Amino acid sequence: MRYAGIFAAAALFAASAQSQTASRLDARLAQAIVNGCAAHATGKSQSHAIAVVDTGGHLVAALRMDGNGSGMMDFAIAKAEAVAAWGFSTAEMVEGAKGTPGFASAPHVVTVAGGVPIFSADGKTRLGAAGASGEAPEDDAACVTAGIAVAGLRSSRS
Repeated sequence: MRYAGIFAAAALFAASAQSQTASRLDARLAQAIVNGCAAHATGKSQSHAIAVVDTGGHLVAALRMDGNGSGMMDFAIAKAEAVAAWGFSTAEMVEGAKGTPGFASAPHVVTVAGGVPIFSADGKTRLGAAGASGEAPEDDAACVTAGIAVAGLRSSRS
């Protein structure tokens, strides 16, 4: 068991070092985001379904933490895919829907917080998106934002 912690720390260190030059989201970085989000959730006694997608909206890594049904996983994926399609968070989609008639009905729009973009460490390159579901929308967003930070990446442009 103690080796699991050592391996997890080594994986996060490697992902953080790799994030310094990342120009695309690979499985190792995506898993580091999932692990960071799960650690954040566990620390708050929360449970999320977590999905990480590339800029094309293709699933790269996912985790359904204990206590979440399959619908939560589907919603986490939908949040991540929406952000990949539009390039901005689902929280911003909530605001956009308030000010733009018809936007809420546009393809790939999710008007619930919890989907966040993933940018390179310098904030210049959009790499993909992460989505979480299972707790309050603000907590879902905080979870994926924490996971992105643990991986050494950013959730906003520089």
